[in-house]
Amino acid sequence: MSDKMANLTEATSLQQFEELLKNNSNLHQQPSQDASTLSVWFFIEFWESLFIWSLTVVHFHAPWAPQCSQMNDVMAELAKEHKHTMFVKLEAEAVPEVSEKYEITSVPTFLLFKGGEKIDRLDGAHAPELTNKVQRLGSGGGGAARAGDVRKEDLNERLKRLINAAPCMLFMKGSPQEPRCGFSRQIVQILKDHNVQYSSFDILSDEEVRQGLKTYSNWPTYPQVYVSGELLGGLDIIKELVESGELENTFPKTVSLENRLKSLINKSPVMLFMKGNKEAAKCGFSRQILEIMNSAGVEYETFDILGDEEVRQGLKTYSNWPTFPQLYVKGELIGGLDIVKELKENGELASVLKGEN
Repeated sequence: MSDKMANLTEATSLQQFEELLKNNSNLHQQPSQDASTLSVWFFIEFWESLFIWSLTVVHFHAPWAPQCSQMNDVMAELAKEHKHTMFVKLEAEAVPEVSEKYEITSVPTFLLFKGGEKIDRLDGAHAPELTNKVQRLGSGGGGAARAGDVRKEDLNERLKRLINAAPCMLFMKGSPQEPRCGFSRQIVQILKDHNVQYSSFDILSDEEVRQGLKTYSNWPTYPQVYVSGELLGGLDIIKELVESGELENTFPKTVSLENRLKSLINKSPVMLFMKGNKEAAKCGFSRQILEIMNSAGVEYETFDILGDEEVRQGLKTYSNWPTFPQLYVKGELIGGLDIVKELKENGELASVLKGEN
């Protein structure tokens, strides 16, 4: 199969974007005599792949933003797994008519459509949240999908995972960029004023989470703030902490990037920073270095730099090494794929990985 996937494409004009939305919303119908109105490309792709798309995910990106490149990789992986979902990349500044229509003010931003209508939005490079939205909204799309095809995740386990997705989690109506109620807007402003780092989840996008979290935490209203997996409270509690001067001491202290990198590098005697993980490398270089490492018979841990843009960029500067993968032994940089290949060819790799050199 070629690298180009029929359900992953780029829109470079307003007309093309609108055609993609229109065609995707109509593809659940069997083609009839009016199928000739579809573009030749779309008609051929329909018959070749037999895809029945209904969900469309649009990534508004910019070539100068490294986090957009990261999320493009995420999109490509999602496209492989979700054959009935259409994934569209659109350069926000190159197609201003679309960006202005949907009030795109930052990149990356993701809009999700069904039947040509926007049903959800995600602002920022949040790969887990994007994955969750695609899984949830795309699972019912396309006549070929059956209810039994997607295993129902235990709700409590899912809630626990969401609550612990970041040291500080805010469950709110809307997003920090676009709050959808006054209470959510107020709490976002307070957290911003006090430089609190947090991740958020839009409870309007998932009714199961919205209702389930009320019971799980015995807290009936939103927004809800969690710190280190424990419920802190809602807007009133946050206001009380502000008034008492205790807010800053309540939230996790921000760890400097340098200290965080040092901690990650020394997490294991042998640490490999790569694209993907041991089970699924996401670039050819990472795949090759995994094969070499596995053949060396030495225990090691990996860190997926695609999941953390701060680490990805920071490590380049910290170690003065501009590419990935990067291999560290006992906190010291060994190098990338070329260095590891040389060590293997010279018969020195095993001793280096054991820290004997």
